Amino acid sequence: MNTADRTPADLLRSALAADPGRPLLTYYDDATGERVELSAATLANWVAKTGGLLQDQLGMARGERLALLLPAHWQTAVWLLAAAATGVVVEMDGDPAEADLVVAGPDRLDEARACTGERIALALRPLGGRFPQPPAGFADYAVEVPAHPDTFAAYDPPGPDDPALVVAGRALTGGELLAAARADAAERGLGPGARLMSLAGYDSWAGLSAGLYAPLAAGGSVVLCRNADRLDAGALAARRESERVTHFAD
Repeated sequence: MNTADRTPADLLRSALAADPGRPLLTYYDDATGERVELSAATLANWVAKTGGLLQDQLGMARGERLALLLPAHWQTAVWLLAAAATGVVVEMDGDPAEADLVVAGPDRLDEARACTGERIALALRPLGGRFPQPPAGFADYAVEVPAHPDTFAAYDPPGPDDPALVVAGRALTGGELLAAARADAAERGLGPGARLMSLAGYDSWAGLSAGLYAPLAAGGSVVLCRNADRLDAGALAARRESERVTHFAD
């Protein structure tokens, strides 16, 4: 476990420095059959581009609020890590009317229109595809993000005492988030090389920790499964074996 990390953004930097080519986040959607595998380098590339979108195109600054209306998904992990790099505070399922920016999936666009600031929509289609028809009042993430650079540097980087995340009424600074992730990793017995399969949603700290932060804090990786209730026990066991899962969370 890398104890030198001070903010959530450091988790990805450490993973990238340790082994850029290793699988870091593998995503399944059992409603669509989608499987996406992101190495540390590929995830870092997406995070850098999204950080550029946040900072340079949308003008978001440290301490501003992002209402994130997305399910447990690989692109949600990208937004969480990009916000951490810029210092933007993520409110999972936050009130769009009180946010500076809303980022929403296709099933929550009506709710997201309450935001008077910037609005970004994600189609959540396989391979990060765009909307066939852009939704009115929103910028399409898949259209906007590719133009941004593959590297990112924050103008005003956050520190461990800056607010980072609000989930299910729990507010965490960057330092508190890291401490909680490390504690969860230790409780689960995660260490370098651990591979945790999570069926949990991202609407609670437990789900966010299992599905992203704790494995990264331990030097491990994540197999994130959405709609896994469509699998029977045999199919789930086969996936655990094929993905070389060492730990499990539901």
